Amino acid sequence: MHDDHTASWINHLFKRMWCLWCLRKHLPPSTGVTRGRRGRLQLLGVMMACAVLVAACAPTSPPQGIYPVAPFDLQRYEGRWYEQARLDHAFERGLTDVSATYESQPDGSVRVVNRGFDPTTGMWRQAIGRALFTGDHGTGSLKVSFFGPFYGGYHVAALDPDYRWALVVGPDRSYCWILARDKHLDPVQRESVVARARGLGIDTAAMIWVSHERQDPVPAK
Repeated sequence: MHDDHTASWINHLFKRMWCLWCLRKHLPPSTGVTRGRRGRLQLLGVMMACAVLVAACAPTSPPQGIYPVAPFDLQRYEGRWYEQARLDHAFERGLTDVSATYESQPDGSVRVVNRGFDPTTGMWRQAIGRALFTGDHGTGSLKVSFFGPFYGGYHVAALDPDYRWALVVGPDRSYCWILARDKHLDPVQRESVVARARGLGIDTAAMIWVSHERQDPVPAK
Protein backbone atom coordinates (compact mmCIF):
# COMPACT_ATOMS: atom_id res chain seq x y z
CA MET A 1 0.00 0.00 0.00
CA HIS A 2 1.27 3.49 -0.83
CA ASP A 3 1.70 5.77 2.18
CA ASP A 4 0.38 9.36 2.20
CA HIS A 5 3.79 10.86 1.37
CA THR A 6 4.15 8.71 -1.74
CA ALA A 7 0.63 9.59 -2.86
CA SER A 8 1.28 13.31 -2.48
CA TRP A 9 4.58 13.04 -4.39
CA ILE A 10 2.98 11.25 -7.33
CA ASN A 11 0.09 13.72 -7.43
CA HIS A 12 2.60 16.59 -7.44
CA LEU A 13 4.53 14.94 -10.31
CA PHE A 14 1.41 14.56 -12.44
CA LYS A 15 0.45 18.21 -11.90
CA ARG A 16 3.92 19.39 -13.01
CA MET A 17 3.85 17.11 -16.05
CA TRP A 18 0.43 18.46 -17.05
CA CYS A 19 1.59 22.09 -16.77
CA LEU A 20 4.70 21.40 -18.84
CA TRP A 21 2.72 19.56 -21.48
CA CYS A 22 0.32 22.49 -21.78
CA LEU A 23 3.27 24.86 -22.19
CA ARG A 24 4.70 22.77 -25.00
CA LYS A 25 1.35 22.37 -26.72
CA HIS A 26 0.68 26.10 -26.87
CA LEU A 27 4.20 27.25 -27.76
CA PRO A 28 4.06 28.89 -31.24
CA PRO A 29 6.39 27.30 -33.80
CA SER A 30 7.82 30.70 -34.80
CA THR A 31 9.10 31.72 -31.40
CA GLY A 32 12.70 30.90 -32.23
CA VAL A 33 13.15 28.11 -29.71
CA THR A 34 16.74 27.89 -28.59
CA ARG A 35 18.70 24.67 -28.73
CA GLY A 36 18.63 24.46 -24.95
CA ARG A 37 14.89 24.94 -24.82
CA ARG A 38 14.39 22.46 -27.63
CA GLY A 39 16.38 19.94 -25.65
CA ARG A 40 14.25 20.58 -22.59
CA LEU A 41 11.07 20.08 -24.63
CA GLN A 42 12.43 16.81 -25.99
CA LEU A 43 13.20 15.76 -22.45
CA LEU A 44 9.63 16.70 -21.59
CA GLY A 45 8.37 14.14 -24.11
CA VAL A 46 10.41 11.44 -22.40
CA MET A 47 9.17 12.55 -19.00
CA MET A 48 5.57 12.43 -20.18
CA ALA A 49 6.07 8.89 -21.44
CA CYS A 50 7.53 7.96 -18.08
CA ALA A 51 4.59 9.61 -16.34
CA VAL A 52 2.22 7.29 -18.18
CA LEU A 53 4.18 4.33 -16.85
CA VAL A 54 4.22 5.78 -13.35
CA ALA A 55 0.44 6.18 -13.58
CA ALA A 56 0.12 2.43 -13.32
CA CYS A 57 1.65 2.75 -9.85
CA ALA A 58 -0.47 5.72 -8.80
CA PRO A 59 -2.16 5.30 -5.43
CA THR A 60 -5.65 3.87 -5.77
CA SER A 61 -5.75 2.09 -2.42
CA PRO A 62 -7.14 3.88 0.67
CA PRO A 63 -4.82 5.88 2.92
CA GLN A 64 -3.48 3.84 5.80
CA GLY A 65 -6.01 3.55 8.60
CA ILE A 66 -9.04 4.36 6.42
CA TYR A 67 -11.37 1.50 5.52
CA PRO A 68 -13.98 1.89 2.76
CA VAL A 69 -17.60 1.18 3.56
CA ALA A 70 -18.84 -2.39 3.18
CA PRO A 71 -21.42 -3.45 2.22
CA PHE A 72 -21.76 -0.82 -0.50
CA ASP A 73 -24.65 -0.66 -3.00
CA LEU A 74 -23.83 1.20 -6.21
CA GLN A 75 -27.46 1.30 -7.30
CA ARG A 76 -28.35 3.24 -4.15
CA TYR A 77 -25.29 5.46 -4.54
CA GLU A 78 -26.08 6.43 -8.12
CA GLY A 79 -27.50 9.82 -9.00
CA ARG A 80 -26.63 13.38 -8.04
CA TRP A 81 -24.83 14.39 -4.86
CA TYR A 82 -24.22 17.95 -3.72
CA GLU A 83 -20.78 18.81 -2.45
CA GLN A 84 -21.09 20.23 1.06
CA ALA A 85 -17.41 20.65 1.84
CA ARG A 86 -13.98 19.85 0.44
CA LEU A 87 -10.31 20.31 1.07
CA ASP A 88 -8.87 22.81 -1.37
CA HIS A 89 -7.25 21.59 -4.59
CA ALA A 90 -6.54 23.18 -7.95
CA PHE A 91 -9.15 21.49 -10.11
CA GLU A 92 -12.11 22.75 -8.05
CA ARG A 93 -10.63 25.95 -6.72
CA GLY A 94 -13.13 28.80 -6.49
CA LEU A 95 -16.13 26.78 -7.67
CA THR A 96 -19.53 27.03 -5.99
CA ASP A 97 -22.72 24.98 -6.44
CA VAL A 98 -20.66 21.84 -7.02
CA SER A 99 -22.34 18.50 -7.66
CA ALA A 100 -21.26 15.00 -8.66
CA THR A 101 -23.46 12.56 -10.56
CA TYR A 102 -22.71 8.84 -10.76
CA GLU A 103 -24.20 6.46 -13.32
CA SER A 104 -23.37 2.77 -13.67
CA GLN A 105 -22.40 1.54 -17.14
CA PRO A 106 -22.99 -1.83 -18.87
CA ASP A 107 -19.25 -2.63 -18.72
CA GLY A 108 -19.21 -2.35 -14.92
CA SER A 109 -17.62 1.10 -14.83
CA VAL A 110 -19.22 4.24 -13.42
CA ARG A 111 -19.70 7.47 -15.37
CA VAL A 112 -18.82 10.47 -13.23
CA VAL A 113 -20.01 13.99 -14.05
CA ASN A 114 -18.69 16.79 -11.86
CA ARG A 115 -20.26 20.23 -12.28
CA GLY A 116 -19.72 23.56 -10.60
CA PHE A 117 -20.24 27.28 -11.11
CA ASP A 118 -17.23 29.56 -11.65
CA PRO A 119 -18.04 33.04 -10.28
CA THR A 120 -15.03 34.57 -12.07
CA THR A 121 -16.41 33.69 -15.52
CA GLY A 122 -20.09 33.47 -14.72
CA MET A 123 -20.18 30.04 -16.38
CA TRP A 124 -20.77 26.44 -15.36
CA ARG A 125 -17.82 24.05 -15.63
CA GLN A 126 -18.07 20.33 -16.17
CA ALA A 127 -15.67 17.39 -16.03
CA ILE A 128 -16.58 13.85 -17.10
CA GLY A 129 -14.67 10.89 -15.74
CA ARG A 130 -14.74 7.14 -15.42
CA ALA A 131 -14.59 5.16 -12.19
CA LEU A 132 -13.76 1.50 -11.63
CA PHE A 133 -14.01 -0.60 -8.52
CA THR A 134 -10.59 -1.50 -7.17
CA GLY A 135 -11.87 -4.84 -5.92
CA ASP A 136 -15.13 -6.26 -4.65
CA HIS A 137 -18.14 -4.29 -5.96
CA GLY A 138 -19.65 -4.55 -2.51
CA THR A 139 -16.94 -2.30 -1.06
CA GLY A 140 -16.93 1.47 -1.59
CA SER A 141 -13.41 1.67 -2.95
CA LEU A 142 -12.97 2.92 -6.52
CA LYS A 143 -10.44 4.64 -8.71
CA VAL A 144 -11.45 7.60 -10.87
CA SER A 145 -9.89 9.08 -13.99
CA PHE A 146 -10.62 12.40 -15.70
CA PHE A 147 -7.50 12.25 -17.87
CA GLY A 148 -6.45 9.19 -19.84
CA PRO A 149 -4.65 6.52 -17.82
CA PHE A 150 -4.25 8.68 -14.72
CA TYR A 151 -6.38 7.27 -11.89
CA GLY A 152 -6.74 8.38 -8.30
CA GLY A 153 -8.37 6.68 -5.36
CA TYR A 154 -12.00 7.40 -4.43
CA HIS A 155 -12.97 5.80 -1.14
CA VAL A 156 -16.31 6.08 0.64
CA ALA A 157 -15.08 6.22 4.23
CA ALA A 158 -18.48 6.76 5.87
CA LEU A 159 -22.01 6.54 4.53
CA ASP A 160 -25.46 7.26 5.87
CA PRO A 161 -27.57 4.06 6.15
CA ASP A 162 -30.18 5.73 3.93
CA TYR A 163 -27.53 7.03 1.50
CA ARG A 164 -28.35 10.67 2.34
CA TRP A 165 -24.75 11.75 2.98
CA ALA A 166 -21.27 10.37 2.27
CA LEU A 167 -17.73 11.06 3.43
CA VAL A 168 -15.25 10.45 0.61
CA VAL A 169 -11.46 10.36 0.87
CA GLY A 170 -9.04 10.40 -2.05
CA PRO A 171 -5.61 8.82 -2.50
CA ASP A 172 -4.37 10.57 0.64
CA ARG A 173 -5.77 12.66 3.48
CA SER A 174 -5.34 15.92 1.57
CA TYR A 175 -8.36 14.96 -0.55
CA CYS A 176 -11.69 14.81 1.25
CA TRP A 177 -15.29 15.60 0.36
CA ILE A 178 -18.55 15.67 2.28
CA LEU A 179 -21.47 14.94 -0.05
CA ALA A 180 -25.23 14.97 0.49
CA ARG A 181 -28.36 14.28 -1.49
CA ASP A 182 -29.72 17.69 -0.53
CA LYS A 183 -28.05 21.06 -1.03
CA HIS A 184 -27.83 21.63 2.72
CA LEU A 185 -27.18 19.27 5.59
CA ASP A 186 -28.95 19.58 8.90
CA PRO A 187 -26.51 21.35 11.31
CA VAL A 188 -26.52 18.47 13.78
CA GLN A 189 -25.85 15.93 11.00
CA ARG A 190 -23.17 18.17 9.56
CA GLU A 191 -21.27 18.28 12.85
CA SER A 192 -21.57 14.51 13.16
CA VAL A 193 -20.01 13.96 9.72
CA VAL A 194 -17.26 16.46 10.45
CA ALA A 195 -16.47 14.61 13.67
CA ARG A 196 -16.17 11.36 11.70
CA ALA A 197 -13.75 13.02 9.27
CA ARG A 198 -11.71 14.45 12.12
CA GLY A 199 -11.51 11.00 13.67
CA LEU A 200 -9.97 9.71 10.42
CA GLY A 201 -7.19 12.29 10.60
CA ILE A 202 -8.68 14.79 8.14
CA ASP A 203 -7.85 18.45 8.70
CA THR A 204 -11.47 19.52 9.04
CA ALA A 205 -10.50 23.07 10.03
CA ALA A 206 -9.17 23.52 6.47
CA MET A 207 -12.36 22.37 4.78
CA ILE A 208 -14.11 24.79 2.42
CA TRP A 209 -17.89 24.88 2.79
CA VAL A 210 -19.59 25.12 -0.58
CA SER A 211 -22.46 27.51 -1.20
CA HIS A 212 -25.49 26.34 -3.20
CA GLU A 213 -27.45 29.38 -4.33
CA ARG A 214 -27.93 28.64 -8.03
CA GLN A 215 -30.02 26.19 -9.99
CA ASP A 216 -27.91 23.94 -12.22
CA PRO A 217 -29.31 24.18 -15.78
CA VAL A 218 -28.58 20.48 -16.31
CA PRO A 219 -31.31 18.47 -14.56
CA ALA A 220 -30.38 15.62 -12.25
CA LYS A 221 -30.96 12.11 -13.60
